[in-house]
Amino acid sequence: MELDTTRRADRRLDLVYRIGAGLTGLVLVGFGSAGLMIRLPLFDTQGEVIAGLSTNGALSFISIAIGSLLVGAAILGGKFASTVCVAVGAAFVVSGLVNLYLMSTDFNVLAFSMPNVIFSFVVGLVVMTFGMYGRFSGGLPEDNPFQRHRHPDPSTGDEGRETGSTGEDRVRGHGANRLAGPRGTAAGVPGPRSAAREDSAEEFRG
Repeated sequence: MELDTTRRADRRLDLVYRIGAGLTGLVLVGFGSAGLMIRLPLFDTQGEVIAGLSTNGALSFISIAIGSLLVGAAILGGKFASTVCVAVGAAFVVSGLVNLYLMSTDFNVLAFSMPNVIFSFVVGLVVMTFGMYGRFSGGLPEDNPFQRHRHPDPSTGDEGRETGSTGEDRVRGHGANRLAGPRGTAAGVPGPRSAAREDSAEEFRG
């Protein structure tokens, strides 16, 4: 399904998806770039603090990769941007949960600290909310593109276009069938066999 940006509802949703993906992507790219500029070790479990968050080389690369994906989604927009926001938001929430457990172990290869975990939860929920806006909820308005896609309006004639005939054509066809007599002759109009029987009867009487 593609969003029609000429419709007001579609254009509003597309703008929300683009803003959510674009802003989050730029923040992640900036955070990752700052980590690469100071040449952090790749898998240092202690890391360095940048903008209140600890990071290392691996986390910087991952931040740039995910941020670039979100920026690309913001450029493309539409349903793709919505799907990317939902997927990335869910990945951030899962990452926060996993690294919360690994934070005090030797497997903390992304140098996570408690501010990183909180950041993952907050950003994940925010981005996921952007992606789910106007898509995964009940009581959507009739002009919502996802609502129109799930519940197409029969009055638009979509079924008729698929079959090559409209409802009016089908009604006329049924009416013609009721008027038609045996072998496709119209009611009240004698067919070939009826005309032959009448001619035979007249010859017999003559």
